[in-house]
Amino acid sequence: MKKAVIILSGGLDSTTCMGYAKEAGYELYPITFNYGQRHIIELNNARAVAEFYGVSDRFKVIELGFLREFGGSALTDDTIAVPKTGADPVPEEAGEIPVTYVPGRNLLFLSIATSFAETVGAEAIYIGVNALDYSGYPDCRPEFIAKVEEVIAIATKIGVEGKPISIETPLIHLTKAGIVAEGMRMGVPYQLTTSCYNGELEACGECDSCRLRLKGFAEAGLTDPIAYKK
Repeated sequence: MKKAVIILSGGLDSTTCMGYAKEAGYELYPITFNYGQRHIIELNNARAVAEFYGVSDRFKVIELGFLREFGGSALTDDTIAVPKTGADPVPEEAGEIPVTYVPGRNLLFLSIATSFAETVGAEAIYIGVNALDYSGYPDCRPEFIAKVEEVIAIATKIGVEGKPISIETPLIHLTKAGIVAEGMRMGVPYQLTTSCYNGELEACGECDSCRLRLKGFAEAGLTDPIAYKK
C-alpha cells in the first residue's frame, strides 16, 4: 500500500489533509511538532485525530524546543501578544507579515517530514498550506513548496534514484469555506481539532486563526463544532 506522511498540527487544515490522504488511498503516517508553541494544547488534538484514523501507533511527536529559544513570533515568545484583529487574507503586495509567523517553521517541518518519509518508504508528504484565506505567511505560498520539492528531489537517495517524494498541498487554492466543505464531505473530525493561537480549552474566537476558521464555517453555511469563548 502506498504511504504518505501528513504534517498534522491538530488544526482544521492539517486534519483536512489527513482526510484527503486517506481518500487518495494512502497509508497514513502523521507527524507533529512540539516547538514550544503558545498553543501546545494542539498536540493533544493531533493525537486525537491520529486515533480517529486508527494510526496512533504511527503518530510521531518531534521536539523542536529551540524555536522557543529563538523567539521572534507571538507563538513562541510570550512577550509578543497574539493579535485579536486581522482575519482577512493578506495581499502579497502589501508585504505585511503578521507577528504570528514563526521563522523557518514550515522549512523545518518539511525537512524533518522528508527524513521520516524516506525512512518509512512514503512517496508523498501532505501539508495544509493555503494561499487564499491565510495569514500572509511566506512559507505557505506555492513558490515555496515548489522550491522545497526541487531540493527534496536532489537531496534524497530516493530522489536521485528517480522516485522523488512529492509534496501534496490539496488546500493551497481553496478558500477556508471550500476547505470546510471538503472536510465535511470526507467526514473529517473537526470536533477533535483546534485552531486557536492562545492555546486554551475553549478557543478565544478573536485571534487571526480563530477568525479565519469561523469565517470559513460561516461562509460554508455550517456551524463549527468546537467551543468558543466569543
